[in-house]
Amino acid sequence: MEGFFAALVISFGVIFVAELGDKSQLMALTFATRFKPIPVLIGITVATAVVHLASVAIGVGLGAVLPTEWISLVAGVAFLGFGAWTLRGDKLTEEEKRKAEKTSKTAIVAVSVAFFLAELGDKTMLATITLATKYGWFGTWLGSTIGMVAADALAILVGRMLGRRLPEKTIRYGAAILFAISGLWLILEAVNELT
Repeated sequence: MEGFFAALVISFGVIFVAELGDKSQLMALTFATRFKPIPVLIGITVATAVVHLASVAIGVGLGAVLPTEWISLVAGVAFLGFGAWTLRGDKLTEEEKRKAEKTSKTAIVAVSVAFFLAELGDKTMLATITLATKYGWFGTWLGSTIGMVAADALAILVGRMLGRRLPEKTIRYGAAILFAISGLWLILEAVNELT
């Protein structure tokens, strides 16, 4: 059990620190201005658990790395699209607003997919692969997942506070800019890895 706790604590610490200021926190903040916090947190947790489970499987079983440069490139282009879509804005009818507030399935799916794409090939995925090769899969998976969710929960709290104080137009422009920054960041990472 000593190995499990070491893996849990080290993975938590490394991933929590690596996540601070990462594009995932910008995404969490953006989603928290548009959706209720619990569905956003559930979406982050689902995506993180899946990506980090794959990471530890790679780290322990294969010791190989996914072609992260291509994944980053596709995700970057998708994020630029998300930014443009956000900037364009959507108009909700009163009935749609009531439905959106009642249901959280759409938010969970949207956040899960976005985080899943963003985390593939990200530094936290690569760190989790590396940690799993040293410390074993279960403690590393649990620690890295909890570390990332905890760091992104901070962004959700900040996002919710901003969402109550800022006008919708400011939030829309801010979200579009954050998606564009995330997209460009992913594309630059991919280009650097390809060259």
